[in-house]
Amino acid sequence: MKAWLIHFATHYPKRVYALVLSLTLLTAALMPMIQIDTDPENMLPEHDAARLFHNATKTEFALYDSIVVGAVTDHEQGIFTPESLQQMAAITDAILAIDGVVKADLMALSTVDNITQSAPGTIRFEYMMKSAPTTPQQASAIGDAVARLPLLNNTLVSGDRQAAAIYVPLKDKAESFAIAEQIRAIIADQQPSAHYYLTGLPVAENQFGHEMFVQMAIAAPMAGVMIFLLMWYFFRSLPLVVAPMLVAMATVIIIVGSLIGLGFTVHIMSSMIAIFLMPIAVVDSIHIMSEFADHYRPGQRAREVITQVVNDLFTPMLFTSVTSAVGFFSLMITPIPPVQVFGAFVGSGILLAFLLTIVLLPAYIVRLSPDALTKMQQRLHAPKAPGLLSKLLQVTGQRSVRQAKPVVAISVAVLAFSFWGISKIQINDNPVRWFKSDHDIRIADEALNHHFAGTYDGYLVLSAEDQPVADANLAATVVALLGPDYRAQAQSASAGDAQALQQLILATDDASFERDDPRLSTLLIQLERMAEQQRRFLDPALLNWVDTLQQHLDHSGLVGKSNSLSDIVKTVNRELRSGDDGDLVLPDSAAGVAQTLLQYQSSHRPNDLWHFVTPDYRKGLVWLQLTSGDNQHMSQVIAEVDQFLSQHPAPDGIEVNWAGKAYINVIWQDAMVSGMRDSLLSAFAIVLVMMVLLFRSPLYGLLAMVPLTLTISFIYGLIGWLGKDYDMPIAVLSALTLGLSVDFAIHFLERFREQLKQLGEVRPALTAMYQEPARAISRNAIVIALGFTPLLFAPLVPYITVGVLLASIMAISAVATLVLLPACLWLLAPRLTPHLQRAPAPQHQE
Repeated sequence: MKAWLIHFATHYPKRVYALVLSLTLLTAALMPMIQIDTDPENMLPEHDAARLFHNATKTEFALYDSIVVGAVTDHEQGIFTPESLQQMAAITDAILAIDGVVKADLMALSTVDNITQSAPGTIRFEYMMKSAPTTPQQASAIGDAVARLPLLNNTLVSGDRQAAAIYVPLKDKAESFAIAEQIRAIIADQQPSAHYYLTGLPVAENQFGHEMFVQMAIAAPMAGVMIFLLMWYFFRSLPLVVAPMLVAMATVIIIVGSLIGLGFTVHIMSSMIAIFLMPIAVVDSIHIMSEFADHYRPGQRAREVITQVVNDLFTPMLFTSVTSAVGFFSLMITPIPPVQVFGAFVGSGILLAFLLTIVLLPAYIVRLSPDALTKMQQRLHAPKAPGLLSKLLQVTGQRSVRQAKPVVAISVAVLAFSFWGISKIQINDNPVRWFKSDHDIRIADEALNHHFAGTYDGYLVLSAEDQPVADANLAATVVALLGPDYRAQAQSASAGDAQALQQLILATDDASFERDDPRLSTLLIQLERMAEQQRRFLDPALLNWVDTLQQHLDHSGLVGKSNSLSDIVKTVNRELRSGDDGDLVLPDSAAGVAQTLLQYQSSHRPNDLWHFVTPDYRKGLVWLQLTSGDNQHMSQVIAEVDQFLSQHPAPDGIEVNWAGKAYINVIWQDAMVSGMRDSLLSAFAIVLVMMVLLFRSPLYGLLAMVPLTLTISFIYGLIGWLGKDYDMPIAVLSALTLGLSVDFAIHFLERFREQLKQLGEVRPALTAMYQEPARAISRNAIVIALGFTPLLFAPLVPYITVGVLLASIMAISAVATLVLLPACLWLLAPRLTPHLQRAPAPQHQE
């Protein structure tokens, strides 16, 4: 197969060009089909239990993803001035006219109700701001009214009265960017005196998607240009530089186009595929071009030289490509779909880059004119004084061998330091932190979470278990009165099935209209009593427990505020009794609770009730407002609730579960960490086996893993020491580290063994390694490391992180290969070459 590929490439270069060009153009034509996806929910498989429960909760409680529009002022009267409220009312009316907004659930001062007592035992619901106030007294009265309502205070208006919010629920969160842009335009038209901010996870995620799309079109091409310029600086040969760029560009276009054409959405990780593929494709190409330039001499046939070069490099390049691909393919065992897609396509891209390198490059070279080849060879090998890099490498080689033991000792100390740092890693992510600190999204997030109880949501869902009914005769009675068709429903109702019980009530009610039978009336009363017993969230004892839980969370310092059915019941009960804050308590009976809820349903927003309880009153929801979207923060809240439950168990028959985006982020982060650990360990084991097979030596195989181990450990240890959050981009960089570190080690060890066979002694073999081989490795590292400096100027933090860590990985991998490996080889020389006598270590010449 190898011989056929090389023969085809060198004898039919035009066909190679045509095939590669056709495939590149075909896949490039698929790119307009791109679909951006930044929804954290898609980090979990569609069948994931937490995701299914989260979506079921949103459906059952009619919850929508929302954009939070906040107005903040430094006016001495706060936000409650006629001018500010008039502007907010106008902005609210304009937002209500936007398609895609759930108008019935939009929360603003002009759309919510004020709840007051009109007379003892009588309650009144009226719009909080039916019309915008015209006097300071009217504006201040609105602020006083909001402060009396637990559901609205510090949610709709800040506790310091300096800010007010509009919660804009969305029919489709995918439209959040477009709707946010319309809201910004509305605000700009109004030119309000207060400063308006937009935040919320939906707008942050979709804003990131928009800017990510822009970065895809900027970051990879800029990195390519930078790599091109750096290679031209080092090699000063346009033909030599063009060849690797052709391979890299073809690889990127084919892989990204295929991903889009196959219907995969572009997530934050897949948007970086081009960035990850570029260095790997360039590295392999440079190895071949450098070797060709070393061996080619004027007068020789280029076809014969390149055939020999590719034959010589085929095996080590195959192994470096396969090991690099294994690192990324291992990501497919993680339970995170976007990471699986990323790993599959980057792994495939590495193998494609290898194929293009051994096919397109030979075809490219045989098409070059003899004059171009001669000039290229002369530029590369013209006599010249050793440069700074060459001098530095010579000193490095001498000292790494002469001071081999200290080098190994320092490396062991670095490993220990790294492992300690790894133990300090903080696993955390937050879509808002994907933006730089001066981005509008970050500024808005900080401003609104400073004033309000929190713009991040967590939902604690309380569900009543089905409880059997102690009535053995129910099934027989139902069958006698309604017929045998209802036997199964009666049995299910007896077992506690609320839905079956409701169906029996409807059937009995229908039957009582059709025939006059007192037994039907008796059965209907019995069934309704059973249903009343199952309406757990009318039970004052349960609501008191929920209220205790809320007070515990509110005083924990972790939750800005919590809202539940208890707050609605207490508020309405206060107004029914006296209107005084001393009566802000729960009723003593289920009938009293039912009365407050019946009263609440006569408000302008009766459906707000179903955001906190289901119509059968068997499930309730506690809405937690959080000032931070960090996963660590949500994890602390979960731990706090667990601690409360251990000390104050939920009432019998009540299950407690979590939902909400903040919780979903915690789940996929935990899955990512365990998945990344498993993928890295499996890839490490596979690569180790491949190294042993490649070198046919367990010792050489272990040596090849030394730079990889040191690089990965140091990078992640440093992340731990610096307190940098361990998020998804950082996690997948381990796969890139594995591939590039092993690439350097394979080429170094393979060339060292060749030199050892030729020269017969370790010292001259190591000395020879610090000529062309070391320069090739260091040039590759410098080109790739500096090539991604454009990423440092991206407005998105994940791109900056990847740029910094890519440069660090290349630098540390090169240092570990050029400093630690020679020291290990020198110390292990008797074992590596038992038939040779190790020469004395070279002395450093001043």
